[in-house]
Amino acid sequence: MYEHIFSCKDKTAIVTGGCGLIGKEIVRGLSQYGSSVYIADQDESAAQDLINENIRYLSCDITSESSVRAVSQRVLADCGRIDILVNCAYPRSKDWGAKCENVSFDSWKLNIDQHLGGYFLASREAAMIMKAHGGGSIINLASIYGIVAPDFSIYEGTEMTMPVAYASIKAGIIALTKYIATYFAQYNVRANAISPGGMYDNEVPSFVDKYSRKTPLGRMGKASEIVGAVIYLASDASSFVTGHNLIVDGGWTTW
Repeated sequence: MYEHIFSCKDKTAIVTGGCGLIGKEIVRGLSQYGSSVYIADQDESAAQDLINENIRYLSCDITSESSVRAVSQRVLADCGRIDILVNCAYPRSKDWGAKCENVSFDSWKLNIDQHLGGYFLASREAAMIMKAHGGGSIINLASIYGIVAPDFSIYEGTEMTMPVAYASIKAGIIALTKYIATYFAQYNVRANAISPGGMYDNEVPSFVDKYSRKTPLGRMGKASEIVGAVIYLASDASSFVTGHNLIVDGGWTTW
């Protein structure tokens, strides 16, 4: 009776930021588990190697209410429902990555508005459609830095840092997810967050070494290792799970 518990067959999914490092793997994973997947992103060229009979691309700016609504209505017109929303988009300002003392208040506000605000727009739009069609699953990508403070020693000797707005945004996404989960629970709309640890993306060797030594599993994560968590939360395997923040970090937050 449990052989198809992780199946996403006949489900329709939208992945915002589906052309990004993690987003691409999520798109592939949902498709392989049976979903019809819509990539909602602004980088059409990056979507070309993903598009097939089960994966389509729609231009989407999650910071625009009209853009989010247009994508949702297009998917609804094509498929009659939205079963899964994965928010993986990563909008950010041109000065993203500046040190705390160099971040202007306007930059802070812009990043909160675009990233956290975009997840609110997409989540609410999907939830309202799911409410009208018997339910669904919303999955928001948060971060371990929405749970614990950054260790700035791992950035020493590099040009990297953890942007000050990032932690507040990701903590806000976890709180938003819990709100959506309880507000729409009566309509069988589930909402959960996933908090990845550091994902390897060709970072400088000194950073990778320091990060890995602080992680119980001894390495950074791979983008593909987020897919299992997404499939679990998107499928009936998690039918009684909502308002949860699933940490996928190699044990980083256990210290």
